[in-house]
Amino acid sequence: MNQNEIKVFCPATVANISCGFDVLGVALDSVGDEMIIRKIPEKGIQITKLTGQDLPKETLNNVAGVAGNAFLLAANYDGGFEIEINKKIKPGSGIGSSAASSAGAVWAMNYLLGNPFSKTELVKFAMEGERLASDVAHADNVAPALFGGFTLVRSYSPLDVITIPAPPELYVTIIHPQIEIKTSDSRKILKTTISLETGIKQWGNVGGLVAGLFKEDYELIGRSLEDHIVEPIRSILIPGFDEVKKVALQAGALGSGISGSGPSIFAFSQGHNTALNVADSMKLVYDKIGIAYEIHVSKINMDGVRPV
Repeated sequence: MNQNEIKVFCPATVANISCGFDVLGVALDSVGDEMIIRKIPEKGIQITKLTGQDLPKETLNNVAGVAGNAFLLAANYDGGFEIEINKKIKPGSGIGSSAASSAGAVWAMNYLLGNPFSKTELVKFAMEGERLASDVAHADNVAPALFGGFTLVRSYSPLDVITIPAPPELYVTIIHPQIEIKTSDSRKILKTTISLETGIKQWGNVGGLVAGLFKEDYELIGRSLEDHIVEPIRSILIPGFDEVKKVALQAGALGSGISGSGPSIFAFSQGHNTALNVADSMKLVYDKIGIAYEIHVSKINMDGVRPV
């Protein structure tokens, strides 16, 4: 292959999905960044253009640059890459802003070199971008961004990513109140130990959610969207959270929870119309409180990062 440039769509993602802290994630189809990556003869990564958000262009201070460097260290390639980023996902939104840039960079570089690395290897490189963004190299956003659909990180050492099918009628509604919660800050407030009783409840729900996705059992998916560990603590940081969740369920959502580390709130619905009704009900809560918001209704993105 002698293609020297590619433009890619890098999807937003919902991580944790209530019960699956740091192990479950899903890729969205209607919201994401766009990136152009091109080969250059000079070694290293250069970020030449960054639009949409006020973020650093210095390679070592940008998640795409850091993930790209990790890729280059492992690649058998004498040149480097130039990156242009059109950032459409706001940092601190809870829908995988840093993961989209990290995953998009390594996927495109791999493509331009003829795909020498597997998707699991690409996840490892992209995790270095996450380490820069949140102090922790977690994979629950970058894995679905690269694989598409739902993913389960069965193990971090060694890294083992399992793809999970998405039922065809499953839609995601996301409301993003215009406040920023840094992942690194929201991790600091979490407890580091849980009781056995809480653990049993939680892994029952993880198993139920995975089974529900495989069986296309929408009610089981809904029953399993319970989080006994993270949501009770993190939801305090999100204004109107309990009310948004309540009205989403009343509007027909299967279940609802915090997207990533927040402040975005997600809801799963069966069918596009229900997802739109859920969006309308969520909007009313923030209209009443007087907080600006963005809202997205999306089907599941089964491809992950893809050429534009």
